[in-house]
Amino acid sequence: MIQVQSPGMFTTVQDLGRFGYGPLGVSPSGAADPIALRLGNLIVGNPQSAAALEMTILGGTFVFPEGGVVALAGSDFGPTVDGAAVRTWAAIEIRPGQTLRTGPTRSGARCYLCVAGGIEVKLLLGSASTHILTGLGGFEGRPLKKGDVLVTGKPFNQPRAVPRSILEKLQPRKTLRATVGAQTGWFSTASVARFYESAYIVTEDSNRMGLRLQGAELETPHSGQMTSEGVSLGAIQVPAGGQPIILFVEQQTTGGYPKIANIISADMPSIGQLRPRDEVRFEFVTPEIARNLIREQEALMGQVCGT
Repeated sequence: MIQVQSPGMFTTVQDLGRFGYGPLGVSPSGAADPIALRLGNLIVGNPQSAAALEMTILGGTFVFPEGGVVALAGSDFGPTVDGAAVRTWAAIEIRPGQTLRTGPTRSGARCYLCVAGGIEVKLLLGSASTHILTGLGGFEGRPLKKGDVLVTGKPFNQPRAVPRSILEKLQPRKTLRATVGAQTGWFSTASVARFYESAYIVTEDSNRMGLRLQGAELETPHSGQMTSEGVSLGAIQVPAGGQPIILFVEQQTTGGYPKIANIISADMPSIGQLRPRDEVRFEFVTPEIARNLIREQEALMGQVCGT
């Protein structure tokens, strides 16, 4: 088990999410950086989809009464075990009664605490992920708090190492690649060019539902309004005011703002590591390039799995 001594700023139970329920109004949720979650699980011998703890900006303090094997994947939160520094991206054996502490981030936005055996919580629509907006899934449908006790499962396989060369190729990007959006053709050529030429800042008013950006103002067609329709994960809406919004893992499943672009699947994990005040740019790619990039990413993951 894991005893939560301090939960950190915003720590939730997440796996790879629940897909296929968009028509019912249920967004996927799941890890904001699924590549980090998958790699962390592989390091401790878990299936890639096992539930773990997602920590945001500031990590927590956790006691392991019975010990265990863990890995910290994603951003560097300066982890220590009983005061001694430990590595990220590596299996760490924790003896019974030891305490794992993680502090403020030294790099990106999120760090994943993966435990051999995974975190055991009741599944909702086939997923252990916490959906904050509805208070469903995860551990009582909420972020962790002091005094919570989490149950872990039995270890699956032996820990494994991830080659540094693969970690370098999979590291998050600050230039996000995008394809055309559902309403790209509604925007003027000048607005589309301005979008791809400009740098944007992630605002404080960003969360797992979406990232609000501040930067070059875009001319919005129809005053930024349209009949609501289904929206995809990673869609970039431009409401009245001309400041883009990236729809993220707890997005609304319908929206009434025109969409100028859509982040490609291979770069969705990078969004999960963006912090407020980070600068981000966009690069246009064709659907064919987008498909090749996700194939390349999965091929790298296959190398870790030995497939």
